[in-house]
Amino acid sequence: MHLKNCQHWVFDMDGTLTIAVHDFQHIRRILEIPQSADILGHLASLPALEAQQKHAWLLEHERELAINAQPAPGAIALIEHLHAQQRNLAILTRNARELALLTLGAIGLRDYFTDEHILGREQATPKPDPDGLLKIAHSWQVQPRDMIMVGDFQMDLKTAHAAGSYAVQVNTPNNLWPELTDFHATDCQQLLIAVK
Repeated sequence: MHLKNCQHWVFDMDGTLTIAVHDFQHIRRILEIPQSADILGHLASLPALEAQQKHAWLLEHERELAINAQPAPGAIALIEHLHAQQRNLAILTRNARELALLTLGAIGLRDYFTDEHILGREQATPKPDPDGLLKIAHSWQVQPRDMIMVGDFQMDLKTAHAAGSYAVQVNTPNNLWPELTDFHATDCQQLLIAVK
């Protein structure tokens, strides 16, 4: 796939369009989640009341991070360019949609994404399940192979491959997961250069 020609772009949020600030080890300690466990997966396995209480804490913790979010280097210019080129843009995050909206507002990108194309953990089975990408593809009436998933973490890339989409890794100094990555950029600025 040629990046310059792709019309359909899906972005992870935290650590991709924003500077990564989540301390997942701290979250696991506070919520008594094993250090190697997936946070959302572990919470889903808990009794309903305990899961509800821990989700409530997580939501408030992440709300503070969302309000104070800062854009990742090159992220604003990249989204502005893609928007000006009339590309389809979507967000697929493991965060809550309401926090994704707060985050986009905090970094000045809220107007570039429609509500229906901002999918959080309530709208789709969390990554690395391809559910969210498949829902976005259906909404756009395109094949997943015609979409790009941009993210900073292994789960984003696994999601892309599970859906059959093109996987772009950003905001890592090196290609950390070459077996999952179709294109690597050290930051969004470098990705923008490749897209122009």
